[in-house]
Amino acid sequence: MSLNVILGGLELGFIYGIMALGLYISFRIMNVPDLTTEGSFTLGLAVSAVVANENHSWLGILLAFLAGFLQTKMRIHPILAGIISMCGLYSVNLMILGSPNVNIPKDSRVFTSVDNLFDNIGLDIFGRHNAKMILSFVAVVVCVLVVIWFFRTHFGLCLRATGNNEDMVRASSINVDVSKIVALMLANGLIALSGSFIAQYQGYADISSGNGILVVGLASVIIGEAIMGKRGVTLGLISAIVGSVIYRFIITWVINSGIFTAQVIRLITAIIVAVALSIPAFKYYIARFKIKHGGGRNA
Repeated sequence: MSLNVILGGLELGFIYGIMALGLYISFRIMNVPDLTTEGSFTLGLAVSAVVANENHSWLGILLAFLAGFLQTKMRIHPILAGIISMCGLYSVNLMILGSPNVNIPKDSRVFTSVDNLFDNIGLDIFGRHNAKMILSFVAVVVCVLVVIWFFRTHFGLCLRATGNNEDMVRASSINVDVSKIVALMLANGLIALSGSFIAQYQGYADISSGNGILVVGLASVIIGEAIMGKRGVTLGLISAIVGSVIYRFIITWVINSGIFTAQVIRLITAIIVAVALSIPAFKYYIARFKIKHGGGRNA
């Protein structure tokens, strides 16, 4: 792969890594199968694009994060609540965009303003990837550091305890409902923030941009855990970023190899997730096979 391809993979890996952080919070820390991801991602993308067109690109990033905080859960099953939220957000996102897709002029993009700043101070490390590489890296580092700090606070520890043992936390007079809502707000806020950066990165927002993004995030989390293991929240959050970058390199290799077409990318992602989630079952069947055949020889 060329240097431009590698830098592009890193940039997208970092940006989608913010989304993977949000998924890690809901799926791993809180043990909640939150399906709102696709709607939240598109919500952040839509808000960022619309506000950027009013020449307030940085405000678009901020509003996209706050918009993701609108996700709340009432006393409905998590899967059903996620489906309902995702369904409703499709119409909300379409109303925000005003049309199925919205272009962002180059001069109104965050990355352009950062590029201009670097040009003024004479900073040139990554060439034409200067702003995208540096800004995406700084964004993901700030997000992961803030989230790690948050989950080490007293309230953050309460959220972690809620995900581990809800009944015990309720018995300790901690409001479980509040803990869940705050954690899911944070998770969807990060997902929306990732979507807002993607809109600025690609220069447009499309109503279908969030389709399949849940599987992409799961692939990132699972790949990261497969490489770095499950050894606590801090390492888990970092592994989600690592998994996002590796996943992006896998997809880049698949596209550049010429073996597969772009149409099968989501299928490959689904296969990666399915295989990774099936590893415990594979281990179980292998163990049973060894016990069965080993016992037969001993007899």
